[in-house]
Amino acid sequence: MGKINILGVHVDAIDMNEAVAKVKGFLENDGANAVFTPNSEIMMAAYRDEKFKDILNSAEMIIADGVGVVYASRILKRPLPERVAGFDLACRTLEEVSDGSKSVYFFGGKPGVCELAIENLKKKYPDLYVSGFSDGYFDDEKEKKIIEDIKEKKPDILFVCLGAPKQELWISKHKDELGAKVLLGVGGTLDVLAGTAKRAPVFFQKTGLEWLYRLLKQPKRIGRMLDLPKFGFTVLLKGKKFPQED
Repeated sequence: MGKINILGVHVDAIDMNEAVAKVKGFLENDGANAVFTPNSEIMMAAYRDEKFKDILNSAEMIIADGVGVVYASRILKRPLPERVAGFDLACRTLEEVSDGSKSVYFFGGKPGVCELAIENLKKKYPDLYVSGFSDGYFDDEKEKKIIEDIKEKKPDILFVCLGAPKQELWISKHKDELGAKVLLGVGGTLDVLAGTAKRAPVFFQKTGLEWLYRLLKQPKRIGRMLDLPKFGFTVLLKGKKFPQED
């Protein structure tokens, strides 16, 4: 399992099953392991911001959440095996620990979202061990309490759902003090688990058009979506200048 250098971000060349196996391996060892899930938008943000790029590259695993990242790897003739969506990895991880063998903590979303997500998960996985949760709305004082709660609960897996780049910055800053073995930055996962947001239909997922579905549902995203073609053109023009590891 190597890495593909896409505009300076080192993405793991793995498929979903390998990503799940890697998370399971993290859970069996000591130390904190960050898992980041960049799409084209996040990759462009890292290309523009060297500090953010370094934070992404500090993760123990980086998966290609967006189909645009997979297409970029093909442009560079270093094709990634497949898209590994952060939501799907989160769900597979929850399934792996649904017997209660490992503890999980949910952090993010609007007030009430965590509770709904946990309620839905418990219907599917009655033995799932949820050690704690907190919404993603906080000031400095509340953040201190959240950190202390996580440290006290010491979950095996911490789901950080604050949206990019906030979640990656937060994980990078705090991961070594929290006691969690795996810290996943997985954006809107909690909203989907809670039922307050819907994922794109399977057709859009399989054809790599989830971005179009989101745009149709939220037209105000048009400005952000412009980063998709910008990412593709940047990879075409400058991608080959970034050295690859053989």
